[in-house]
Amino acid sequence: MNAPDNGHNGNTSFQGVRPETEEKYRQAIELYRTTRLSCVEISRTCKVTVSGFQCYLSQYHRDLLLARYDIICSKEEARHIKLSQLRGQLPATRAKYKDAIEACGGLDYIEYNVSQIARQFGLEGTNLGRQLRTHYPEIIKWREKVRERLGISDNLPRGTRRICKEQYAEAVKLLRGNLYITVQEAAATCGVSYTGLEQHLLFYHKELVKQRIKIREKALRRTRKGEITGRGTVHAPLSKTVEKYTEAVHLYRTTPMSMAKIAKKTGVSKKGFYEYLHRWHMDLICQRRNIPYEEGVPADFTKARKYHPSTRAKYADAIRKLKESELPTAQVAAEYGLQPEAFRNYLKEHEPELYARQGMIRTANGNIVSRRSMEKYEEAIHLYGTTTESVKSLARRFGFNDCSFDQFIKRHFPELIEQHRKLVLQMKKTD
Repeated sequence: MNAPDNGHNGNTSFQGVRPETEEKYRQAIELYRTTRLSCVEISRTCKVTVSGFQCYLSQYHRDLLLARYDIICSKEEARHIKLSQLRGQLPATRAKYKDAIEACGGLDYIEYNVSQIARQFGLEGTNLGRQLRTHYPEIIKWREKVRERLGISDNLPRGTRRICKEQYAEAVKLLRGNLYITVQEAAATCGVSYTGLEQHLLFYHKELVKQRIKIREKALRRTRKGEITGRGTVHAPLSKTVEKYTEAVHLYRTTPMSMAKIAKKTGVSKKGFYEYLHRWHMDLICQRRNIPYEEGVPADFTKARKYHPSTRAKYADAIRKLKESELPTAQVAAEYGLQPEAFRNYLKEHEPELYARQGMIRTANGNIVSRRSMEKYEEAIHLYGTTTESVKSLARRFGFNDCSFDQFIKRHFPELIEQHRKLVLQMKKTD
């Protein structure tokens, strides 16, 4: 069994390999280099998994994989060489059967059947017949016509046997009607041999095999959920994986709980749930972060508002109240039991328009001032304009910085200075 080729494994050949991984497959790679044993046999001998060894071989020793197909090249060149899924004759195989196939296509051996010709060249009749049916079907048809015309035909039926045609008919129909199903799945569904069905397709339904391979080539590197991939399988999670995370996904969709809290509540791995969401439910993640999402297009998280859903839920009612009314930020925060400064910071980061509206107000004299400062100094300013209490005394009473308070009055309420001076003079006259 040869390692699978998906056409893009070579791109990772030079990303490096961990020392422990290299040591794990060292003996297996040496056997692959020096023998003709299959990957299954090598994996069994070296006690490693077949899939792991095939993946390692395809990624880091692609030149050895190609050498099995008599393609000699360097590691750098191997990165750019792909192997078609419907592989033709290998150079070594072509050389092995060349003379026998030429004999089958000539008149010198027309009186012999394929098995007799195979024995003449020291080959197995079954293997030669397979080579002819797979790669030279026109030779078989030509031989039958010529032998029948010469009167030396054995009158044995050729082509698809009726029993085989009936046996695989349902599986072939299924494969024609559903391009997303694999040959192995079709064989299991119809209760027939997988290898038998595969050989039947290669011999008698080549156009179907080529059609399916073209579809997979177009889908190469495609990772759209629910669609076919270059491997011929649907890009979707396993049913047991979907079942495992069903409750967690439901909570993520319907509640503002974080991934960590959901994972803890449902008893699944936090890392596993995180990876499952990012692979199969990116639309939900984008919906939470309020950014646009399109299947197959990477999401731009740089434009995402970075706040926790529970925080958004915490401030939602207060924000709604601010938008519907002209109340000060501090008053709304107090009404909903929020810390005013934290609420203002949240508005500044996530509701900039509302923050700007709340941030500046117009006074009675037409000046635009900071709502926050106005809320802070409002009572003190009223006392300053109606009493003779000094700026320092008022600042001390309300806990202000006297210089800041004095500058605020001079900048935004200069008329109060004259009004306050008159009150002081009047008090002195009265005294």
